[in-house]
Amino acid sequence: MSARAPDVSTKGFRVLVTAGASGIGRATAETFQAAGAKVHICDVSTEALAQFKQANPGITQSVCDVSDLRQVDQLFADVKQHLGGLDVLVNNAGIAGPTAVVEETKPEDWERTMAVNLNGMFYCTRLGVPMLKAAGGGSIANLSSTAGRLGFPYRSPYAATKWGVVGFTQSIAMELGEFNIRVNAILPGVVAGDRIDRVMTARAKARGVSVEQAKKEAVEHVSMRTMVSAQDIANMIVFLASDAGKHVSGQSMPVCGNVETLR
Repeated sequence: MSARAPDVSTKGFRVLVTAGASGIGRATAETFQAAGAKVHICDVSTEALAQFKQANPGITQSVCDVSDLRQVDQLFADVKQHLGGLDVLVNNAGIAGPTAVVEETKPEDWERTMAVNLNGMFYCTRLGVPMLKAAGGGSIANLSSTAGRLGFPYRSPYAATKWGVVGFTQSIAMELGEFNIRVNAILPGVVAGDRIDRVMTARAKARGVSVEQAKKEAVEHVSMRTMVSAQDIANMIVFLASDAGKHVSGQSMPVCGNVETLR
């Protein structure tokens, strides 16, 4: 039997990417489209959606805060209208949450982090799964973090949600396997871009160090001594959705250069 190149095409796939107008979400949406998929995105930022539409007029979109049940209901009505079904769900929406020691973390900040990072993922998944079943199977990619396998001081709300994403992923992978639906968690490391710049600024303030020092420390405990890119994450998500990844499910997939510890 001769070897053949892996099939990483997603031609004809119908894909929803939450928080798809910028960062990892945007890279993922654009990569799916480049691989042949029909894509719909949502985002909470109307400004980001407008900028995205200028660059990607062929990708449909909705305004949606995934922590709001009614907005998620409307999102999936839009998906049915624009895509006619669903083969891939990318639960990318999430927020960084507060940077503070635990006793100074405000309850409302904790609750907001849970609402977006965990509740929103559940709200989207509960509506996405029936569509994936109707399609005869598909792929769900849930965005966790290296903070979903390591402790993360000063970022306990964020870490708690990202550990929760891993548990949610492994549980529903067991539920959905018989329906040919694969479910995996993606664990990015330090992702270069505007978001990590904001996180590093807040972290530097909390610790009383410079932003430059905070950034240096962020990669000191990465084996490869590097940040990763949004495109690196998108490539993994598309691979898992493609035929090349058809037997990968229930896994936590780090794309991080091997983050050894978070400090």
